[in-house]
Amino acid sequence: MKITEHLEKASETLISFEIIPPKRGGNFQQLMSALDDLVKYNPPFIDITSHAAEVEYEELPGGGYKIKVKRKRPGTLGICALVQNKYHIDAVPHVICKGFTKEETEDFLIELHYLGIDNVLVVRGDESGYEKPVKFNRSVNEYAIDLVKQVSDLNKGKYLEDTLLDAQPTDFCIGVGGYPEKHFEAPNIEMDIRHTKAKIDAGADYIVTQMFYDNERYFNYVDLCRQHGIGVPIIPGLKLITSQKQLSSIPKNFHVDIPSDLAEEVAKAKPEHVVDIGVEWALKQVEELINANVPAVHFYVMQNTLPIKKLMQKLNI
Repeated sequence: MKITEHLEKASETLISFEIIPPKRGGNFQQLMSALDDLVKYNPPFIDITSHAAEVEYEELPGGGYKIKVKRKRPGTLGICALVQNKYHIDAVPHVICKGFTKEETEDFLIELHYLGIDNVLVVRGDESGYEKPVKFNRSVNEYAIDLVKQVSDLNKGKYLEDTLLDAQPTDFCIGVGGYPEKHFEAPNIEMDIRHTKAKIDAGADYIVTQMFYDNERYFNYVDLCRQHGIGVPIIPGLKLITSQKQLSSIPKNFHVDIPSDLAEEVAKAKPEHVVDIGVEWALKQVEELINANVPAVHFYVMQNTLPIKKLMQKLNI
């Protein structure tokens, strides 16, 4: 079922999760254990992140360095098949621009279509230091809107090879990212929302926001989106604070603010108490969001389910 269909049919706020594939050669059983924990809460859909190759620089004994390109987190497609066919939960693979050609993206989308996966979340992707070499008349999507257009074209039966006869259209529900505190590259929130509106006009069906720790940021963002003519569902995304080092890593990596009350409480706490502080803060956020009748609350879990289990217990879910 499409994400938009889940949202339309829901009589209450839905709960969904996002996970990350293990690193190459990593502990797959840990991911399975995380999935076993999450499915107990009956999420209608689970997102699975995608990752481009990464560049590593290895110093040579005689000086200089050697560049190594590694795909550190393969497995998105396989995990999607597992989520959808073993757990019977709709999988939402992330489709990214960075590190993939349009031709590779089209192949990935065709494989998803064959698996009966109807949903994708389209994002530009994080900078990994690796730029995909473009050879043999291949091309790349520079921005998320380009990727939205490619998926939308497939939905119309338009493939990269215009000569294909009887090309069958796909039917993907397309999600895109939204930024309550604006994308870090945007000069201001209004211009950022105009870029988001362009993605909706290009064929996107819903928005999932970047994490935030102040609900007013989300409510203000939704209001601004509506003022700019964006009428699609806007799902708030949350990530629980679980360690003191996140006070610096989250603002650095995700460009979001952590409210002073939360930051001071975490900074003063004993390390073993930080998870409980993060859970209590998230509890207040979720209760307010549910009372505001948001369509769903999306949790960035990755593979650590302990905080989520504590939160769900407090929510009686």
